[in-house]
Amino acid sequence: MEEKHHHEHHHEHAPRQSKIEQALSKYNCNIEDAEVAAAVKKIIAEKVPENDNLDVKKFLFGSIELTTLKTTDSEESVLAFTERVNEFDNQYPDLPHVATICVYPCFARVVSESLEVDGVEIACVSGSFPSSQALLEVKVAETALAVKDGATEIDIVMPVGKFLSGDYEGVADEISELKQTCGADVAMKVILETGDIVTASNIKKASILSMYAGADYIKTSTGKEKVSATPEAAYVMCQAIKEYYDETGIQIGFKPAGGINTPMDAVIYYTIVKEVLGEKWLTNKWFRMGTSRLANLLLSEIEGREVKFF
Repeated sequence: MEEKHHHEHHHEHAPRQSKIEQALSKYNCNIEDAEVAAAVKKIIAEKVPENDNLDVKKFLFGSIELTTLKTTDSEESVLAFTERVNEFDNQYPDLPHVATICVYPCFARVVSESLEVDGVEIACVSGSFPSSQALLEVKVAETALAVKDGATEIDIVMPVGKFLSGDYEGVADEISELKQTCGADVAMKVILETGDIVTASNIKKASILSMYAGADYIKTSTGKEKVSATPEAAYVMCQAIKEYYDETGIQIGFKPAGGINTPMDAVIYYTIVKEVLGEKWLTNKWFRMGTSRLANLLLSEIEGREVKFF
C-alpha cells in the first residue's frame, strides 16, 4: 500500500520540460493573426514609400537568389542560366551581382564548374524538396552529395507534417542532423512553408524551433504550394529572428521566397526587415529573396527601360 501511494504522489509533479519546450517557453508564441495584420498594414502605409527608390532597388537586385527549380531543367539549361550570371557581370559592371544561384542538387557541379563571378553563392534545395517527405537517410545523402558537388548553401524544408502533428522533437532532430551534414561552412536555410502552417502562432513556433535546431536562415516558402510568402508571415519570422538574437546573440538570416512577383513586393519585404530587424540585416548576406521572375523586373526599373536579361 505504502509503495502504491508513493507512486501516485510521484505523478503529481509535471513531467520535466524537454529542451525544445524549454526553448519555446522563452518566447511569446501566443500571437494573434489580427494584430500581425494590423502591424503590417501600418508599416506598409507609413514606411514603404520612403524605400521605393533606386538605391533600395539596386540593393534588392543584389539580394536575389536567382532560382531555377523546374522539372524541365537540364545540364544545358542550367549551364546557360549560369552563363547569364557570368555575362551580367561584364555587361553591368556598376550594378551588384545576384547573391546566389539556386538549383536542384543534381546541378551543383554544373554551376560550380561554370560560375565565374566571385561572391555568388551556390544554393541547392535538398532533403526531398519541396515536400520534405523522405527518410532522413535519403535527405542526409542528398545534402552531403550537394555539398560535395559544390553547394555553398543548402535550403531544406522543415518536416511540415511532423510539425503539424506536434512532434517538435522530431522536427528539431531532423533539422539538426541536416545542419551537421552541411557542416559549419555551408549555410543552411530552413523553409517553414508558412502557407501550410497558416497561423502567426505556428509560424513563430516553427521559426524558433528551426533556429534553435541549427538553421542559419529561415525562409518562408518553396513557391510550390498554394500560398507562398506573405508580408504577415515575414513580419512574424523577423520578430522571431529579433527575439532569438536578443536572447542568444546569434544572428539568423531571412529569406522570403515564392510569389515575389513585382518590385513593390520586394520593397515591402525590405521595409519589414528594416523596421523589425534594422540596418544590421540589410546586407546581401542576411537578407535574401528567392525569385526567378523578379530579376528582369528590377533591372528594368533600375535601367528605366524594359530589360529581359535573365
